[in-house]
Amino acid sequence: MNGKKLISKTYLALILFILYAPIVFIAVFSFTEAKSLGNWTGFTLNLYKSLFTGATPSSASLIAALKSTLIVAVIASAISTFLGTLAAIGIYNLHGRRKTAIKLLNNIPMLNPDIITGVSLFLLFVFLHVSKGYVTVILAHITFCTPYVVLNVLPKLAQMNPNIYEAALDLGATPGQALRKVMIPQLSPGMISGFILAFTMSLDDFAVTYFTAGSSGLETLSTYIYADARKGGLTPELKPLMTIIFLVILAVLLFVNIRTFKKTKDKTV
Repeated sequence: MNGKKLISKTYLALILFILYAPIVFIAVFSFTEAKSLGNWTGFTLNLYKSLFTGATPSSASLIAALKSTLIVAVIASAISTFLGTLAAIGIYNLHGRRKTAIKLLNNIPMLNPDIITGVSLFLLFVFLHVSKGYVTVILAHITFCTPYVVLNVLPKLAQMNPNIYEAALDLGATPGQALRKVMIPQLSPGMISGFILAFTMSLDDFAVTYFTAGSSGLETLSTYIYADARKGGLTPELKPLMTIIFLVILAVLLFVNIRTFKKTKDKTV
């Protein structure tokens, strides 16, 4: 092994260690009841039991925040996937400067800082006299999730045979049938990727949620953790919850990537 390969592999290993060491650290200490990380008081599953049973007031509040987070994330991701797919089809069929301009406008929400998006939507809802709560949070999440779906679907449209839709129409299919039975199956990998990315972005968001949730009592994981940290510490049940979320997301990504790899392999054989 020459010097360049050794340096590149060492650099990659270092980056991976920095990224994943904190997660492994939290996972290890989720099996002890110590309130502070780094203090091992013996192996136990009590934190997991408390998390799933809601035995303590803090764990019950945490479960409520998790439920709210999942409700917002699922609804926002599903609607974003629908709107983003339709938007991607529309953008793909544009030409020239109009297409370039719309793609640029689509990229702005992704490049815009979350704090600006959150404040802007907050002022918009205040101006429209909309009561803040589930509806405003979901609308806000749809706003910043949809461009990510568009970005995932557009490459699949570029790979698709451009004549397949017109061929379906020539064979007697209605535009709706051609969309559902011809285009959607071709675009499904990009739609799934877009949904997963939108779900992750919604799950992770704090700034936009904080400004659009208002004082309705709605708490997501991010706002719950923020409020918990301001009190001087974090709920111990957060350690097993973070471990479970990481493992679930890892399993989903592995499943999607293995499935995509098998499909690609079958096409090449």
